[in-house]
Amino acid sequence: MVTEPPAAKVATGERPLVLVVDDEYGPRESIAFTLSTEFTVETSDRAADALKKVSGKPFSLVVMDIRMPEMDGIRALEELRKIDPHVSVIMLTGYGTLHTAQQAMVVGANQYLRKPPDIAELLEAARKQAAATAVRRHQAKINRDAVEMNSALKREIEQKEPQVWQARASVELVHDLNNPLTVVIGYATLLVDEARAVSATDPDRGRRLLEYANLVEKAAEYCHHLSENWRQASKQAAEFALIDLVKIAREVQSVVFFGSVAISFTGLEAAPVRGSKFELMRVFQNIFKNSLEAGATQLTVSLARAGERIEMTVVDNGAGMDSERMRKALKGGFTSKESGTGLGLSICRHLLGTHGATMALESNIGQGSIVRMVFPAAS
Repeated sequence: MVTEPPAAKVATGERPLVLVVDDEYGPRESIAFTLSTEFTVETSDRAADALKKVSGKPFSLVVMDIRMPEMDGIRALEELRKIDPHVSVIMLTGYGTLHTAQQAMVVGANQYLRKPPDIAELLEAARKQAAATAVRRHQAKINRDAVEMNSALKREIEQKEPQVWQARASVELVHDLNNPLTVVIGYATLLVDEARAVSATDPDRGRRLLEYANLVEKAAEYCHHLSENWRQASKQAAEFALIDLVKIAREVQSVVFFGSVAISFTGLEAAPVRGSKFELMRVFQNIFKNSLEAGATQLTVSLARAGERIEMTVVDNGAGMDSERMRKALKGGFTSKESGTGLGLSICRHLLGTHGATMALESNIGQGSIVRMVFPAAS
């Protein structure tokens, strides 16, 4: 296990700390004297003493002889690397072969010099290797800081997870409120225009005003329930009641899509299930909207009963999509629209799941898409 030495505290202008390790007094003191012109130098005559010093101080460089009693330089280097993996080490070889020096490089030396070293060569090597130590220590600190920051971020995400999901739910809410609010504004404008035009009693226009007002009221009620569902989401589940899928889908066509003739219905006249009217309105709104925005000019809603299940199929003649885009769309977070959130189908799957229903998507480029929803039928 690597044991980091104490962190270096290098003040501006402070000289790098160097350790010279050699059992021979003459060469040891000669090298120390040479280096002392630019470095703060300490010495050791045994490898064991040198390892103790390295454990206690952040040396910038260790200059060590290969041949020493008790513990040679190769073994000492192996132990030193367990203590400090970053400090530069220059090995001195004055008797052996090139193979000995190469062996030192293998176990972690940064450079080797022949003994006795040339003064200019020694100083140049010491400057270079001390600078390299500083770089490695700085990189190691950056890495440690990054790991600590990453750990802190993970802890914060875990602590803030409820808020993260709240934020996602808020995005979903804005996504679903966009269409009905647009309807409210559109019909409100029509009401104002009609009101200005009515200067005398006009039964026909009065009837249209009443129809517009009724649609505005329904759209506003839809927005209210979306907001209320969001407010209560963390407190309780939506209340389920006996509802009619056909009636709800037709209401979405009328209220959200201005009674669009592109949407048609076939099959069952009534399809009773237990659920939340306004949550299923969100589902149908998203599915219809996706089809129409994909270029569909015809959207057919079919309802059929199979035993204890009710199958609702939405078939369009839009642009369709390939299998990869279809997979991403179902997963959520993917959209081909400039202002889209990519949450539509993800919201649908979630809301249908709370109703015990399933959703499947089939699509081919140029051949449109099919959304198949299967609900448990009400008793």
